Amino acid sequence: MLAEADATVPHGSGNSMMSRNNYFNKNPDSSISMSKMDVIIPFSPDVPCDNNGQRMWWAFLASSMVTFFGGLFIILLWRTLKYLWTVCCHCNIKKKEAQKVNNPANSQVADGTAKGPDEKDEVVPASEVGWMTSVKDWAGVMISAQTLTGRVLVVLVFALSIGALGIYFIDSSDPIESCQNFYKDFTLQIDMFFNVFFLLYFGLRFIAANDKLWFWLEVNSVVDFFTVPPVFVSVYLNRSWLGLRFLRALRLIQFSEILQFLNILKTSNSIKLVNLCSIFISTWLTAAGFIHLVENSGDPWENFQNSQSLSYWECVYLLMVTMSTVGYGDVYAKTTLGRLFMVFFILGGLAMFARYVPEIAALILNRKKYGGSYNSTRGRKHIVVCGHITLESVSNFLKDFLHKDRDDVNVEIVFLHNISPNLELEALFKRHFTQVEFYQGSVLNPHDLARVKIESADACLILANKYCPDPDAEDASNIMRVISIKNYSPKIRIITQMLQYHNKAHLLNIPSWNWKEGDDAICLAELKAGFIAQSCLAQGLSTMLANLFSMRSFIEIEEDTWQKYYLEGVANEMYTEYLSSAFVGLSFPAVCELCYVKLKLLLIAIENKSELGESSILINPGNHVKMQEGTLGFFIASDAKEVKRAFFYCKACHDDITDPKRIKKCGCKRLIYFEDEHPSTLSPKKKQRNGGMRNSPNNSPNMMSRHDPLVIPGNEQMENMDMNMKQYDSTGMFHWCPSKEIEKVILTRSEASMTVLSGHVVVCIFGDVTSALVGLRNLVMPLRASNFHYHELKPIVFVGSLEYLRREWETLHNFPKVSILPGTPLSRADLRAVNINLCDMCVILSANQNNIDDASLQDKECILASLNIKSMQFDDSIGLLQANSQGFTPPGMDRSSPDSSPVHGLARQASVTTGANIPIITELAKPGKILPLVSFSQEKKLGINIQMITELVNDSNVQFLDQDDDDDPDTELYLTQPFACGTAFAVSVLDSLMSATYFNDNILTLIRTLVTGGATPELEALLAEENALQGGYSTPQTLANRDRCRVAQLALYDGPFADLGDGGCYGDLFCKALKTYNMLCFGIYRLRDAHLATPSQCTKRYVITNPPYEFELVPTDLIFCLMQFDHNAGQSRTSLSHSSHSSHSSSKKSSSVHSIPTTNRQNRSSKAREAGHKQNATRMNRMSQERKWFTDEPENAYPRNIQIKPMSTHMANQVNQYKSTSSLIPPIREVEDEC
Repeated sequence: MLAEADATVPHGSGNSMMSRNNYFNKNPDSSISMSKMDVIIPFSPDVPCDNNGQRMWWAFLASSMVTFFGGLFIILLWRTLKYLWTVCCHCNIKKKEAQKVNNPANSQVADGTAKGPDEKDEVVPASEVGWMTSVKDWAGVMISAQTLTGRVLVVLVFALSIGALGIYFIDSSDPIESCQNFYKDFTLQIDMFFNVFFLLYFGLRFIAANDKLWFWLEVNSVVDFFTVPPVFVSVYLNRSWLGLRFLRALRLIQFSEILQFLNILKTSNSIKLVNLCSIFISTWLTAAGFIHLVENSGDPWENFQNSQSLSYWECVYLLMVTMSTVGYGDVYAKTTLGRLFMVFFILGGLAMFARYVPEIAALILNRKKYGGSYNSTRGRKHIVVCGHITLESVSNFLKDFLHKDRDDVNVEIVFLHNISPNLELEALFKRHFTQVEFYQGSVLNPHDLARVKIESADACLILANKYCPDPDAEDASNIMRVISIKNYSPKIRIITQMLQYHNKAHLLNIPSWNWKEGDDAICLAELKAGFIAQSCLAQGLSTMLANLFSMRSFIEIEEDTWQKYYLEGVANEMYTEYLSSAFVGLSFPAVCELCYVKLKLLLIAIENKSELGESSILINPGNHVKMQEGTLGFFIASDAKEVKRAFFYCKACHDDITDPKRIKKCGCKRLIYFEDEHPSTLSPKKKQRNGGMRNSPNNSPNMMSRHDPLVIPGNEQMENMDMNMKQYDSTGMFHWCPSKEIEKVILTRSEASMTVLSGHVVVCIFGDVTSALVGLRNLVMPLRASNFHYHELKPIVFVGSLEYLRREWETLHNFPKVSILPGTPLSRADLRAVNINLCDMCVILSANQNNIDDASLQDKECILASLNIKSMQFDDSIGLLQANSQGFTPPGMDRSSPDSSPVHGLARQASVTTGANIPIITELAKPGKILPLVSFSQEKKLGINIQMITELVNDSNVQFLDQDDDDDPDTELYLTQPFACGTAFAVSVLDSLMSATYFNDNILTLIRTLVTGGATPELEALLAEENALQGGYSTPQTLANRDRCRVAQLALYDGPFADLGDGGCYGDLFCKALKTYNMLCFGIYRLRDAHLATPSQCTKRYVITNPPYEFELVPTDLIFCLMQFDHNAGQSRTSLSHSSHSSHSSSKKSSSVHSIPTTNRQNRSSKAREAGHKQNATRMNRMSQERKWFTDEPENAYPRNIQIKPMSTHMANQVNQYKSTSSLIPPIREVEDEC
């Protein structure tokens, strides 16, 4: 395509460029001179080249064409000969086979293959692999990148191809053809070296190719044909031709393959993006090289006279504006070849531009914004949070995790989720960009786990979707996440949320799951049911516990309102800290009093270590427990810095300090040594992983064997105990009874009306056969804890769909005193049948909440049931009975005289503490004492005064529960009146347990101990095997497990603390209760309007957590306290009434008075006892004549075969009051708190 030497150019004028320039200058016609320059090449005496300046482009092109077509001809000739040879051989073989078929004997003789009778067929040896095959296999391995040598070779070839393309870019600024000396031209030497290497690599590829023909025609081979031979021609002719060297740009197409060999490209999007870019750029550069060649050379039929001088980069520009159809016209093709090429290229280039560029742009723009890798900061830990990542879950988590009350959180939070965050969530991440990072990916992908450095993370937290319609599917997803993470890094600590209790058993199947090393599963159903169960025993306790493990900022209110005192308590949280060596040797009550009075800290529990190194949590253990070196304490305080006082306290340095803020680290050697041995537990690190208290997460079942003296039931109790009767489960933690069929506990509406229930728990449950199970066993277990005596157990009546309750019954059939009334909680007839006005607590649950998309309608059933109960009205006598049970006698009624009372002076049984650790104690009002601040209506008792707790899914729906409150709909749940009063509970408050468990896994152990009634990992493993509690014989060891601390509510209106109830200080009450009765007070349940000077009809109460020492008390206060187990309470009841579910009546109150002198009890209750026996005898004689009782099971005795006329509601409620006349009325009894 390049011009030959023009015959008109003078040859004898010299060999230098100067002579040629002088010649052209002598010619006046400049156009003629320019045309003549185009047909010669520059030369000099230093370069032995053609003195005539003739171009020899055809020699370079001929070398490539001869190589290509020559090789193609040889391959085709070889294939032809091989085909002919194969055909001929095939014909000969067919002839021989035909001969063998026609005359087999002759053919064998002729061939010498006839065998004798004794000869055996010889085994034909397998053909050996030839040397050509071996060489071919070796060459294939070398170029396939399967080995390290092959990968190095492939990468090296690509790098050298790019290097050769770079040399072309450099040479493109020179003329198309010029004379050059190989020994003096450095770029030509480098290019020669590269092409020698390409020639050797071409040989390897040729040897390894199975189909030589297709190999000869592939793109990389064509590139070698038109770039390698011209280099050797250049050395031979001492001239250089730019020619087709631009074809090296086609090697860029393999760029993505090279990056994959280097393990750089791993995702499909990245591979596709690199492929598109490499194809587009290589095509662009190659086409620009062709235009550069023809435009600078000219058309052959025009004698190369129509050329123009264009640089290579101008041609690149021309091709881009051509592909984009812009065409500015400043640069254009003049040659016919160039224009013809542009015609065809604009068609293909436009199509490629229109297809590739938008796709490249889409891949770049849609590329994962959060697809990088986490770079850890030295000296800073990080955790990985995955699972259900939404704006709500992340904001709740960050609000608690990064709370300012935590002690300098130096932890970076890495969120990993497979969906990119929306704008709101992205804004949240940006607000916390210094401590939060987000990466898009899945924990099920090991590559994504490597991106977030999961192996070096301090922990991995998995959040669950609490509102999903299928809880089992959500739990299965989280279990798969745990399996994936543990498979990648078995030692990583995992804290996961679980929705269903029965799914926790699947975690035990994971080999690397180890709760002793910090792995925890926070079961929301278990804890939610446990919190609600505690409200059945002590209303308000669920709110107090929820606030304790949640981080809340202190909100100061100047006005004297109930919110002021409530928010002061909300600012308290639960912390752990090692006790100073100054406490060693002191008893727990002494240390507790010292911490409260001097350090302004509330110590509620400690970690007790046995001689074997095992540890357990002891909640208010008593005087017999002495502090040891390195004892871990559980404190209630407003922030982490305050808890440091217990660690820094030194008797020598701080004994005379009155201001607790001045108690700081001193220079005592003993303290320094202790600090080195026992670092603070407030820092976010793994605690107690080896041999710590997690070896026994609860203070049972072997807690009592770890400290002296061993508390065993008294001789009288042991004598009366039937060793062959199974009254408790195999762990001794819960009351147990033989399995019962559900038909035996079903009550009809008439049977329920005749079974005059009182002091019971009504559970209203919404659900059907398709609803997800809520896990009612977790609600019943705390109410059947073994640290309550049998007669103290509250009967439980379930009101709901029988189809749904049949599905739950499999886990409930081993618990005593459980009944079922098929019906609906929206039916007032069903509610009246179970005497809901006489219940101690009404629980409203729903299993249909997550099946509704509209969040505001998720709680419609619970809200309607709550409003339905509150609007009900009952007989006046029932209102008086309720007032009696509160200990508040209405004017004109003197409870000292049995005849003056509508129920003959017998108070209805009020709430008793059962379950995990919560007994409720109250005081009987002294005769004649009337509280001026509370007045009761003598006309009607409204359902609004019935104690109830409603479960909510959507926090904002709490505004519909109380119609008389003034809560803003946007108010946070913990600031609303229903939550502060303990009448509403939402599962969202449990979100704080994730961060609380990470910073201190002992907090979760303590919470589960308090709310579950004593569930242990051993019990969970048993339930995973059997799915039901197994009965066990009563032995001293199992009975010792009953000795667990209980939470109680202590009334101040009367009794041993009455002198402090009217204007006394809370601190004096704290010290007196601790010293005298080993009771540890930790909060107040106060009437909402107690601060008002005028009488109020409202009986709602709210929670005050850990009041200060000087906090003033009022007579109507109920005090939350931790009290010891009473072994003698069961002896005061000589006989148990088997006639109804209310057999647990006032006689069970004796369990609460073990610390009050017996003589006082007898003197103060003699009249009541005598009247009670008289009325009980009269009632039983009458009722024995009227009905037959089904008494095969003491815990489930219901009236059957009723022969009398239906009893009126008023009469039934009166008969209900006579159920407890067989025992004494104690001077301390439970108070029922009205809402």
